[in-house]
Amino acid sequence: MNISFNWLKDYLKFDLTAEQVSAILTSTGLEVEHMETVEQIPGGLAGVIVAEVVECVPHPDSDHLHITKLNTGAPELLQVVCGAPNVAQGQKVLLATVGTELPTEDGSKFKIKRSKIRGVESNGMICAEDELGIGNDHSGIMVLDPAAVVGTPAREQLKLKEDTLFEIGLTPNRIDGASHIGVVRDLYAYCVQHDIPVEYTLPVVSDFKPGPGIPVSISVEAPDLAPRYIGITIKDVKVGPSPDWLKERLMAIGQRPINCVVDVTNFVLNEMGHPLHAFDVAKIRGRKVVVRRSTPDCKFTTLDGVERTLCADDLVICDVERPMCIAGVFGGLDSGVTESTTDVFLEAAYFNPVSIRKTSKRLGLKTDASFRYERGINPMVTMVAGMRAALLIQEIAGGQVVGSPQEFYPTPFTCAKVDLSYERMNRLIGKELAPETYLSILKSLDFTIESAHSAGCSVSVPAYRVDVTRECDVVEEVLRIYGYNNIELPVSMRASINPSEHPDPEKVRKTVSDLLADRGFVEIMNNSLTKGEYYDKCKTYPAEQLVHIVNPLSNDLNVMRQTLIFNALEVVARNINHQTNNLRLFEIGNCYSFRPKADAENPKADLKSYREELRLSIVVSGPGAKSWRSELGTGNYFLLKGVLELLLKRFKANLYDMETEAAPSDLFAEGLVYKLGNKTLAMAGTVAKPLLKLFDIKQPVFVAEVCWPVLFDLVKRDKIKYKELPRFPEVRRDLALLVDESVTFAELRKTAFQTARGVLRQVNLFDVYRGPKILCDKKQYAISFVLQDEEKTLTDEFVEATMNKLLKAFESKHGAQLR
Repeated sequence: MNISFNWLKDYLKFDLTAEQVSAILTSTGLEVEHMETVEQIPGGLAGVIVAEVVECVPHPDSDHLHITKLNTGAPELLQVVCGAPNVAQGQKVLLATVGTELPTEDGSKFKIKRSKIRGVESNGMICAEDELGIGNDHSGIMVLDPAAVVGTPAREQLKLKEDTLFEIGLTPNRIDGASHIGVVRDLYAYCVQHDIPVEYTLPVVSDFKPGPGIPVSISVEAPDLAPRYIGITIKDVKVGPSPDWLKERLMAIGQRPINCVVDVTNFVLNEMGHPLHAFDVAKIRGRKVVVRRSTPDCKFTTLDGVERTLCADDLVICDVERPMCIAGVFGGLDSGVTESTTDVFLEAAYFNPVSIRKTSKRLGLKTDASFRYERGINPMVTMVAGMRAALLIQEIAGGQVVGSPQEFYPTPFTCAKVDLSYERMNRLIGKELAPETYLSILKSLDFTIESAHSAGCSVSVPAYRVDVTRECDVVEEVLRIYGYNNIELPVSMRASINPSEHPDPEKVRKTVSDLLADRGFVEIMNNSLTKGEYYDKCKTYPAEQLVHIVNPLSNDLNVMRQTLIFNALEVVARNINHQTNNLRLFEIGNCYSFRPKADAENPKADLKSYREELRLSIVVSGPGAKSWRSELGTGNYFLLKGVLELLLKRFKANLYDMETEAAPSDLFAEGLVYKLGNKTLAMAGTVAKPLLKLFDIKQPVFVAEVCWPVLFDLVKRDKIKYKELPRFPEVRRDLALLVDESVTFAELRKTAFQTARGVLRQVNLFDVYRGPKILCDKKQYAISFVLQDEEKTLTDEFVEATMNKLLKAFESKHGAQLR
C-alpha cells in the first residue's frame, strides 16, 4: 500500500518530518517497510540552471542555428549552439550544462555532452518544455520571466515539488489503513495522545445538491450479495485529461492517470478506501442498472480484453440486456467512460466480502477494488464516497447531477458493541492505566463511549474497524496508540522455554507421554504384581532381589515387578493372540526390588532394604502400516533406537558423551546400555529368543527401558542457552572413509572436534556400506562436516586445509583411508 506524505498533509496539518511520521505509523501497527523520495521530475533537473542570453548571432554554416553566449553567473560566458527559432538576446532561459542528465519519454536519461555543431563548439543545451519533462511544447525554448536570477537551479525556479512515498505493509486485518484518510486517523490519534500539535480536517460533501431530471434507475436482485447499492447520474460531463494536481496525486502513489472521471474514482478510492465505478450512461440499455447473480457459463469480456466465463455465484452489474461489470472486481470492455462520454452513472456500493473473494480467486483477478471489498470496507461511508466523487467530477469536468442518488439499503448496518473491564484490560496489557487514558485513546480512534462506570465502559466500534469485535481487540487498539514501548518490562520474566531449577515431575511425565503419543505410541498400564518364575533364569534382575507377596492371590501375582519389560511382553503376546500384531506401546510405572545392606541384622524387616523406582518402557513390534506411500515394512531395532534417542535429546542429552556397552544377553539378543556417569540411564535392543519363547511370541520384539530418576537428572540439567544468529554462511564437505569394523563413528566424531576446534559445527554419519567391493573386516562411513566461523566468511583455501587436516587425523589415529 503506497501512501503519499504530501497527500496526508491535505487532511492533517503538522510539523513532523517524513522520518518521524514513518516511525509513528510503524509504532501504531501500520509498518512502513520502505520510504523513498519522489520527485516531480526524476532527478530534479540537477545541472539545469537559469542563464541569460548575452549575445545571439546566426551560425555561419546554417540557416536555422544560432551561436549564443550565456551568462551563468560564472566569470566567463558560456558558448552554446541553439536551434530554437525563438532564441534572442536578453532572454532568461534554462540551460542544461555539460554532464546534466535529462529524462526522456521511455524512462531513460539523455546526457548533455560538450560537442561541435557544424564546426562550432557547444557547451550545453538551452531547453524547451518537453526536453525538461515539464510540458509538451517543442515549438521553441522556454523563456523565463526577466526577473529570474541568473545561476538559480531549475528546481527552485520552477518550484518543482518533492514528495515522500511510504510503502506500508498492511496486515490482513487492517484494511482500514488502505487509504490516506485511514492512515491519517491513526496518525491523528497518536499525535493527540502524545501532545503533538495537529489540525485535523476531512473533505465535506455538504455542497452536493440533487438536480432536475430522471436518473438511471437501479434494481438489486441479490440483496445478500449487495446489501447497499447507490447510483448517481451526472449529465453534460466533458471527459478529458485531469488537472495537474490530480495527476500528481495519482502518479505519486504509482498510478497512471487515464481521464478525469476515472481518475476521480481512483482518487476517492485512495483517499477514503472506498471503491467506485463509473459507467457511460449511453451504454446502459434501458437506462436501468440491475444487480444480480450471473447466469451459468456466461461469457463476459473484461477491460483487459480477455473473455472470461462466469458462474452462477458471481455477482454482476447489468443493464436490462447484458452484464456490464463483474461487481467489485473488474469492469467490462463496452461500458466504461471514454472521451466521447457525456453522461456518467457513478456506482458506490457495499458488496459481500466472501462473494467478492470467491469470484476474485476463481477468475484470478486481483484489483485495487477487490483487495478492499474482500476484506470489508466501511458500509457507512458509501453515500459520502459517491457524493465526494460526484462533486469532484462536477468541479473538474463540469456536468449536473440528475435527480437524487438512487439507493438500495433495506437493512442499515449497526456498529459492534463491546463491554470493557478496566481490570481485565490492565491484566492483558501488563500495566495499570487510568480510566481517563482508556477513554481518551478510544475517543481519538472514533470509538463511541456508550456508557462508563468505575469498573469499565461500553463502546461502539467504528464501522471501518471490521476486525474489532472483542475486548482483547480493543486492548490492542489502546496499546497501538499508547505505545508498546511504554509498557515497562518486569524485573524478571518466566517463559515456558526455560526450564525451572525444580521441574515438576508431572509436567515432565506429560512431556514424555505427549512426545511418544505424537509418534503413534499407545500408553499401557499394567499391574505391579507379576509372576515370580519370569525371574528364575534372569541375571539382570535376579530372583533374590524380588519383593514377595506374603499372601498372594495366585502364583501369577506372587511378586512385585523389578522391570517393565516382562509386563510389556505380556501385552504384546495378548494383542498378537487377538490378531493385533502391529504394536507401538509405552508404559510409565513403578518397579520394586529387595536390596538389603550387608550389615543389616534383619534385612526383611528393614524398610531401607526395599526400593521403589519409576521407569519407562517403549515397545516396537510388528510390520507397521501399509499405505499408498509405502509398502508393508517391519518394526526394527533402529526405529526403537531412534525414538529413544529422540526422547533423550529432548532433554539435551549428549549421546556422544555417554558411555555405551552391550545390552545384557539374558534379556536382549543385541542392543545397547546407555550410561550417564556410573548410572544406567537406559537399555534397548532386540528381545532374546528364549525370552520370546517364554511368552510364546513368534515375531521380533524391540524393547527399551529407561530409568526415570536418571532421566530426571537430565531434566534438571536442561538449561536453555541463547546466542546470536550466525552472520556468516556455513560450508559443508563430505568424506567417504574406509575403516576397520572396530572403529566407531563416535571415535571419529571425537577426533574431528579435537582437530578442527572453533570452526567445526556438525559431524553427521549419513551412510554405512559393507559389501563385496571392500574387505570383509572393513566398512565405509560417509560423513558430512559443517564448518562455520562466527567472525568471517570461510575461504575455499581455509576449508580445503581444514579437511586435509581432518583426513590426516583420521589416517593417523584410526587407520582410515579416503575412498
